[in-house]
Amino acid sequence: MSLASGLFSKLSLSLIIAATSTSMSHAHFQKMIPSTNVVDQETGRTVTFDLTFTHPMTNGLAMEMEKPLQFGMQFNGTKTDLLDRLTAKEVDGMSAFDAEVQLKAPGGYAFFVEPVPYYEPAEGKFIIQYTKTIIDAYDAGEDWDQMVGFPVEIEPLTRPYGIWAGNVFSGMVRHNGEPVPFAEVEVEYANDGSIELPNATFATQVIKADANGIFHYAMPKDGWWVFAALIEDGTMAAPDTNNQVPVERGGVLWVKTDLMD
Repeated sequence: MSLASGLFSKLSLSLIIAATSTSMSHAHFQKMIPSTNVVDQETGRTVTFDLTFTHPMTNGLAMEMEKPLQFGMQFNGTKTDLLDRLTAKEVDGMSAFDAEVQLKAPGGYAFFVEPVPYYEPAEGKFIIQYTKTIIDAYDAGEDWDQMVGFPVEIEPLTRPYGIWAGNVFSGMVRHNGEPVPFAEVEVEYANDGSIELPNATFATQVIKADANGIFHYAMPKDGWWVFAALIEDGTMAAPDTNNQVPVERGGVLWVKTDLMD
């Protein structure tokens, strides 16, 4: 191999690694996965939560997560603060949290978390992922489309539990309560490491909502899926320069599918 060829190969490899790293840096997701999304006599009333800031599909390293600004549940339109239920832990040497909650009454429960804004120097912006998931208790089938009032939020148009793998999930992206035409939505699967990606483009699926802010996605595998509607909204002072940088606000929804045997 000539010196020029060797240098070109090394340069090409460096560019590929840089491009891959950049694409992966976009796939930050606030994980809030419960032990079950349907509570019944068989599961028992106790639900545990894993809250980690990570890259779900690539099973990548976790990032530092400070204690959230909000962690709670909404039931029959009433919010309950659950910050005192959080237990600190470490994932990949980074701070994360567990939580344990008991659901005693039938109904639909929306669990939500508002993390501390995360500054991403590589992208020159703050990331805030307003995250929720819906749990049904004792086959109530109620309030599965409830909204918790986040600045950016996904309104489920498909009931977000009791879903078979392969089903289509539909949602509406809302910003300050209003539908967002042609909003960009990122989708990832919570990979336990058993799924090998053909290449880096498969890590994050990207779809665009229609003129009414409505999107659709068919989930091909059983497990937990995350939908994140991303909108740049406002600025904040960067900690390294104190310059004003964009804030990316994400409305994040976790949905579980099950295999039809």
